[in-house]
Amino acid sequence: MSWVGDTNRQVDFLIKQLHLKGTEKILDLACGFGRHSLEFARRGYDVTGIDITPAYIDYANEQAKKENLNAKFICQDIRTITFDKEFDVVLNMADGAIGYLEDDGENHKIFSVIAKALKKGGKHFMDIMNGSYAETHFPCKLWDAGEKGLTLSAFEWEKERKTLIYGQVDYMYGEAFYKPEIKEGNPIRLYSLHEITEIFGKLGLRICNSFADFSGKPSSDNDIQLMVYSIRE
Repeated sequence: MSWVGDTNRQVDFLIKQLHLKGTEKILDLACGFGRHSLEFARRGYDVTGIDITPAYIDYANEQAKKENLNAKFICQDIRTITFDKEFDVVLNMADGAIGYLEDDGENHKIFSVIAKALKKGGKHFMDIMNGSYAETHFPCKLWDAGEKGLTLSAFEWEKERKTLIYGQVDYMYGEAFYKPEIKEGNPIRLYSLHEITEIFGKLGLRICNSFADFSGKPSSDNDIQLMVYSIRE
């Protein structure tokens, strides 16, 4: 399935599961180059996207202008935004920067931003990696065969900090094999559904549903993906 087709399918899923009517004001946190935001705007929604990467924001704004969409994109650290009860929907898609910050205190700032930005009765949806899955399935290493070569991915798990350390190394077909030196990326703090429920409860957010993927399959501890739909009370 193409990336565009997958984005359309994901937006279809969000509209259905969140019971959206088409008039909602949407905030997309860590929006990247705006693939979800732009698709919502094409369907008539009023969308604001926030991301810290200037190139992504420039692209998204150019695309919105080109298509004459009701969407604006702001280059800013999402921890510093000050929206107060302004949005009907807040999204954190493809992790949405959740868990990417230096410690729990900084990561919790994102949860506070979400709760503050939502109107009463507003809806939040996030798509993250499942901390409960990591507890029982990591560490592990996986091979993936692509068109031009093989990728060896390593997933390490720091149990005390509930942090994933991910790294990978690529081998091109036809080249000599060598002992891998896996390049590590930034650590990611992963959350379980139980943790999210506790954190959100303290912020006035009630969990309505959770999913394992965009087919609508209910989430479980054995699913690597965790999608959580909640409402601001």
